[in-house]
Amino acid sequence: MRPLTVAQAVAAAVVAVRLARGRTRPAALAPNPSRPAPEPVSVVIPARDEESRLAGCVAPLLADPAVREVVVVDDESRDGTAELAGRLGAKVVAGAPPPDGWVGKQWALHQGVVAAAGPIVVLLDADTRPKPGLCAELAALLDAYDLVSAGPRFVCGGAAEQALHASLLATLVYRFGPLGPPAASVDRLLVNGQCLAFRKARMVEADGFARVRRHLTDDVALGRLLARDGWRVAFRDAGALLEVDMHESVADVWRQWGRSISLRDVTSAARLSGDLAVVWLAAALPVLRLAAGRPAPLDLALLAQRFLLVAALRGSYARPGAGLAVSPLLDVAAAVRLTRSALLPARTWRGRRYGRAAVRPGGPSRRPVRSAAR
Repeated sequence: MRPLTVAQAVAAAVVAVRLARGRTRPAALAPNPSRPAPEPVSVVIPARDEESRLAGCVAPLLADPAVREVVVVDDESRDGTAELAGRLGAKVVAGAPPPDGWVGKQWALHQGVVAAAGPIVVLLDADTRPKPGLCAELAALLDAYDLVSAGPRFVCGGAAEQALHASLLATLVYRFGPLGPPAASVDRLLVNGQCLAFRKARMVEADGFARVRRHLTDDVALGRLLARDGWRVAFRDAGALLEVDMHESVADVWRQWGRSISLRDVTSAARLSGDLAVVWLAAALPVLRLAAGRPAPLDLALLAQRFLLVAALRGSYARPGAGLAVSPLLDVAAAVRLTRSALLPARTWRGRRYGRAAVRPGGPSRRPVRSAAR
């Protein structure tokens, strides 16, 4: 057991260092009624078969004085997404079929940014629920940063769904540290593709979406690519201004979020191996030993640390409850899902199937490419 104990101690130290970075977290975004009106903001929403969820995103944006237009890119929907968006008052862009080598969401975003009229663009997913003040706060941060991402509060349908979701979320914290502080390196930078803001002219010049066109983990690929280009990237807690209802059930959390949780297509094999080792040794192993009735002192210390993280994650949920409290007990399941995502990555999303290039390890091209639109 000595080599395993040494490895677990190393993993525990790595996690402790990463969690300690939370002491330098910047303040969360909050409504600021006295903030001057920003430059015109265009909100772009890629939507494929989102008729049942779109209204909750579009309606509050159209009532927000900071938003000058809402652009919904209908990505070949098979339901009434486009018709609903038009009735709500959004500008509807009929998305063209993705060119060869493009993942559908990046192609939809590319088209939406081209169609946006405002100098500032905010990207939101259709399952987000923005509140007044979100776009103004994001726009204000663009005075200091070039790309801004925001973390929401998650809406979960029940205790079991929240427990699995929180356990998977904890794997990200163990691997990358808390939301907010600057990343330790570009290769460890995270952004949230559910909410991004930037200046249109800079993104068009960078040709960002074309350069990450093959990636299923498009948001992190884009953030790391632009950071390597010299962009200043910020990731802020916006839970008071943004909620998201991503999943319909426990099975949906397992299938959909677990699909990309490993970040395989933007992570080297060596780093991904290290991430798996940290999660198994620092999160899953203590639970297994506790269940076997043989926890070592280090296991108990790691379990105590994990329950402290539960308290820290309360602000990440719209209605934290019993599911969050018991989430450490599912850390073995989360480790299994992370491992499966790394070894057997899914290549199907929203009814489209992509080639192996979409999950091939490695980052995006650092050089601008000629996009399909040119």
